[in-house]
Amino acid sequence: MDDTPRHRPRELDAILADAERAGFAMSCEDRTGSLLATLAATKPGGRFLELGTGSGAGAAWLAIGMSSSARLTTVETDIDVQAIARRHLDHDRRIEFVTADADDFLSTYEGEPFDFAYVDCRPGKYHRLLDLLRLLQPGALYVVDDMLPQATWPEDHQPRVNGFLAQLPERPNLRATPMRWSSGLVVGARI
Repeated sequence: MDDTPRHRPRELDAILADAERAGFAMSCEDRTGSLLATLAATKPGGRFLELGTGSGAGAAWLAIGMSSSARLTTVETDIDVQAIARRHLDHDRRIEFVTADADDFLSTYEGEPFDFAYVDCRPGKYHRLLDLLRLLQPGALYVVDDMLPQATWPEDHQPRVNGFLAQLPERPNLRATPMRWSSGLVVGARI
């Protein structure tokens, strides 16, 4: 089976080129992105959250799956990296860029609950998972990537991943499936 994505966001190549020039090496992998777009299509009119905008690859993938009435809030602490995403995606009125630390966002967010969360940073994954789950509607999707070793990982990161994966079955309000595919994913549903 060829699992190479057939439909890629039109902005993606430019986003990835700018990310490489900026030395940002943690963009969403294409197969992960394709799954994000497919899963996003299951939430027409949904409210989406991305923790860790990075250079915008994940947001671009989510956007091609989202309906015209859906909304994405994407949070990034590094204003310079997020500037790449803004440059390529700011024309899309469905996307709200928030420049903030994800921990601060989780502490201060008071809006409507989300239907989908894609977590590509430590908060909401390795810590504060329960805080993030409180922001999700029942039935909301929860997706994380980079569960398999990455060249960008610091030496002490594997125990974090192991701890996260070990505690997943203990979460009473999350049904999750780890997947040894792409960069290593967890796809879950808030219950």
